[in-house]
Amino acid sequence: MTMADPMSLGLSQSKAPAAARADTRDPRLDFFRGIAMFIILIAHIPNDWLALWIPARFGFSDATETFVFCSGMASAIAFGKVFGERGLAMGTARVSFRVWQVYWAHIGLFFAVAATMVALNAVIPEGRDYVRQLNLYPFFKDAETNLLGLLTLTYVPNYFDILPMYLAILAMMPLMIALARMHVGLVALASVALWLLANVAGINLPAEPWSERGWFFNPLGWQLIFFTGFAFMAGWIPAPPVDRRLFWLAVAIIVITLPLAYFRLFNAFPIFLEWRREYGFLINKTDFGILRYVHFLATAYVAWVLAGTGGANIQAREGGGFLSRIWAQILAAIMKVGQQSLAVFIASMYLARLLGVLFDQVGRTHLSMVYVNALGFALIIGVAFGAAWFKSQPWKKRA
Repeated sequence: MTMADPMSLGLSQSKAPAAARADTRDPRLDFFRGIAMFIILIAHIPNDWLALWIPARFGFSDATETFVFCSGMASAIAFGKVFGERGLAMGTARVSFRVWQVYWAHIGLFFAVAATMVALNAVIPEGRDYVRQLNLYPFFKDAETNLLGLLTLTYVPNYFDILPMYLAILAMMPLMIALARMHVGLVALASVALWLLANVAGINLPAEPWSERGWFFNPLGWQLIFFTGFAFMAGWIPAPPVDRRLFWLAVAIIVITLPLAYFRLFNAFPIFLEWRREYGFLINKTDFGILRYVHFLATAYVAWVLAGTGGANIQAREGGGFLSRIWAQILAAIMKVGQQSLAVFIASMYLARLLGVLFDQVGRTHLSMVYVNALGFALIIGVAFGAAWFKSQPWKKRA
């Protein structure tokens, strides 16, 4: 993960320009966002053994924080230049277009998954009830009401909750950049105030018409991690120093939180389980509890230091041997996935259900866990390269 030098972006400590100036992509950003995409796929495959080994099992924060944080950084690159060169109105139009794209991606994903689950129930009548597995019967029982709720984002089923959160946060971006034009401190105050509305006042958006359940990912809380990433890339926050004491403090935070996060440990020791029951609001995922933020910043700092300057420690060495060439291919695939994260995310959410069905048919053995997950990885890598190919518009190039 990159943290832009504020001096190179022409920023002072108290003032910010109209928008972020970052316009170059850091390989560390694509690498870590790519890793997050693979983890998100694993996490959404039903009863996948590998899900026992993802970061969420060992710490308060998980791949969702990585995805949102890196999306904030990528947004500073993708939209910051427009705000800086074309002004607030044109920058807002650019963000609005992205919100429009994410909105229809969300709607399309819902109908694709819902229709596929109905088809699977018809094709495999003696198998699992895949519609019930995603709790979609309420939608079909009152489609007239819930269709309106789906289109207005007042009906957000739990499996389909990340994209609505993401587009809601994107919609906040013009306001934050407008505040940054006056003073960077106003951005911090606004972000913290929104976070407090979620975590102290308990304000959330409605997730379904028939109950008081709110969005599983409350955008008022989760915007804090998004705009932290945005601020680092924009140079509104200076890069932290590479300091051995700070590094080991971050490692200590990760280690100390382990028995409070790893289910085998806190279930084995009542004192840890009692802490989770009493202080669960500090690690609440819906409103983005404060300890999730602390834990993520610690893990991000460790990863940033270990990656080396400019990501030197994760990049392939030129002229290396066979293993170096293999790593170069793996690295290229991971970074391509990170570069095409929206297309990959949508595909992975759809493919995860099909991979779960494949597990149901072949059984969940040690061998099937390997080849089914490998198939999933290969598919999302293919999606990433395919999306990049289409974005390059090869039909416009000369033969």
